[in-house]
Amino acid sequence: MKGYDLDLLRYLQVLTEEESVSRAARRMKVSEPAMSRQLAKLRTAFADPILVQAGRRMIPSAFATGVLSQVQDLVRNADSLLETRALANLANMAPTFTIRANDLVVAALALPLLKALKEECPRCEVIWAPELDAAASDPLRDGGIDLYLGATDLMKPEIRRQTVLRDHMQGLVRKDHPILATPITPQSMVLYDYISVSRRGRARGPIDWMLQNQYGLTRRIAMVVPTYHCMVESMKETDLILPLPGLVINHISLEALGLASFEFPLSLPSVEAFQAWHPRRDTDPVHRWLRETLFRVSRKVFEKCTP
Repeated sequence: MKGYDLDLLRYLQVLTEEESVSRAARRMKVSEPAMSRQLAKLRTAFADPILVQAGRRMIPSAFATGVLSQVQDLVRNADSLLETRALANLANMAPTFTIRANDLVVAALALPLLKALKEECPRCEVIWAPELDAAASDPLRDGGIDLYLGATDLMKPEIRRQTVLRDHMQGLVRKDHPILATPITPQSMVLYDYISVSRRGRARGPIDWMLQNQYGLTRRIAMVVPTYHCMVESMKETDLILPLPGLVINHISLEALGLASFEFPLSLPSVEAFQAWHPRRDTDPVHRWLRETLFRVSRKVFEKCTP
């Protein structure tokens, strides 16, 4: 057991979690040869292979799998000893946080979050990365982004989540749209053409499923656009209907733009947005401060959207 220390336990944790020398090296920001040397030290210290070949991939040994939870707890507890000192030094730090989110979230949250962060950490910087079709799990794992904020279902099971918003869809129309002249019903909804917002070009969604399954009705999708921004100011010139989340409606100057909104007469499922991070960030004190600040700010910003 000579050479057994906390740093070696960190390497044991990462190698077991990543099941790969190369991925573990990227995560720890060391070279692959350096990670291989740490694996060799672990094998000597514990008289166990730690990682074993299984076809074209490596898998943890029975020993490594069996002690992983204990090692995670030990490393987490050790890291927590540094938390108080780290947070006390926020005023002197200059961290850069990279957060992936779609334009709806950035428009509503970017400035309030930056203001809250700079109250305690004046030199911090926030980079908002665009939301892509690809899963955010890999850049969370590799450290390409610090947080994901959105509602995608393309997340791997190990990714941590915390719900920050439950929203619902509303209809955006010009202020004198004929649909507003009488009580809105599923039957009156399908009399008009719609715009669908989808980065993936998807025209149909929960509104269509609800209309079809409960009322046997079908709405007409006249156009699909990638973002809502390109259409909002043009809505005053058309009878088209644009379904949008409440967080967008609440940040639009409806009267100034000659627009109005209405509730759909359907029991639509809530839109749930969450912040997500890789479990290795759980006990990072600065990352936890970022998550807690984002949660607090987002709840305040989005409180009007909650059904």
